[in-house]
Amino acid sequence: MDPLERIAAALERLSPPAPPAANPRAHPAYRWTGETLAATRGFAPLPLDRLIGIDRQKTALVRNLTRLAAGHAAQDVLLWGARGTGKSALVKSAVAAVQAADGQEGGGDLALVEVTALDRLPALFAALAPVSRGFALFVDDLGVDEPAEARALRSMLEGGAEPRPANARLLVTANRRHLMPRDIAEQDSAINLRDSVDDHLALADRFGLSLGFHALDQDGYLAIVGRYAEVHGLPFDPVEAVRWATQRGSRSGRVAWQYVVDVAGREGRSV
Repeated sequence: MDPLERIAAALERLSPPAPPAANPRAHPAYRWTGETLAATRGFAPLPLDRLIGIDRQKTALVRNLTRLAAGHAAQDVLLWGARGTGKSALVKSAVAAVQAADGQEGGGDLALVEVTALDRLPALFAALAPVSRGFALFVDDLGVDEPAEARALRSMLEGGAEPRPANARLLVTANRRHLMPRDIAEQDSAINLRDSVDDHLALADRFGLSLGFHALDQDGYLAIVGRYAEVHGLPFDPVEAVRWATQRGSRSGRVAWQYVVDVAGREGRSV
C-alpha cells in the first residue's frame, strides 16, 4: 500500500466518522453539535410547580410553547435577568410540561434542542424544517460581545434571505436584557447616538416575547427553600438558610437548591 494511503487509513481509524443523527421524532430532547442532532440522555426537568415566584413567566412561556407544539404561530423568547433565578430551569420544565400534556388540552408534540454552535443554525433549520414536530431551540447564557456576532444572529432570527421553518423557535437566556454590553464612551464617540443605541437594541427586538427575572427578596428566597424542603421531606432552619445566602452574596433559586443539598447531605439523604 502506498505510504499516503496507509497514513490516511490510520487517521480514519483514529478519527471515526460522526455517529448518525438521532431520529428527530423519537426523543424529548437533543443537542445540536453543529454537525448532527444527538439525543440527550436522562431529560428529567423539575416539575413546574417546584419553580416558585415566577408564575407570570411560567404562564407566558407554556402558552407560547403550546402554540408552537400545535403548529400555530409562536414567538422567539428572550429570558433575561439576574443569575440563578430559574431562567434555564423554566425553559426545560416548560417544554417537559407541554410534552407531558401531549394528547390533552394544552399539550403537543414538542422537543427541546440545546444549541451551542450558533453559526450552524441555518443547517439546523434545514434539518428540522421537514419534520412534523415543534422544536424549541435552547441557547443558554447568551452574551454577544461583538457587533458582527449580533448582526449575524439578527439575520438568522429575522431578515435573512432564507426564511426559518415555522416549527422552530429560539428560547434564549441571558443576564443582560439587551444581550450586548454598552460602553459609556460610545456616547462621546458616536456621530449619531440614536444610531448606536438602535444597533445595540436591534438583536433583543427580534424576540417577540421577553421575560424578565429579578433578584429575590428574603421572603421569596425562603419560600423556595421551604418548597424544596417540603418536597424532599427535609427540615430546615430559616435563620441558617438566610446565613447561607448571605455568605454567598446572593439570594436565588440556585442558592436555595444548594442549601437544600447541603441539608440533605447532613441528614444522610439523597435528593
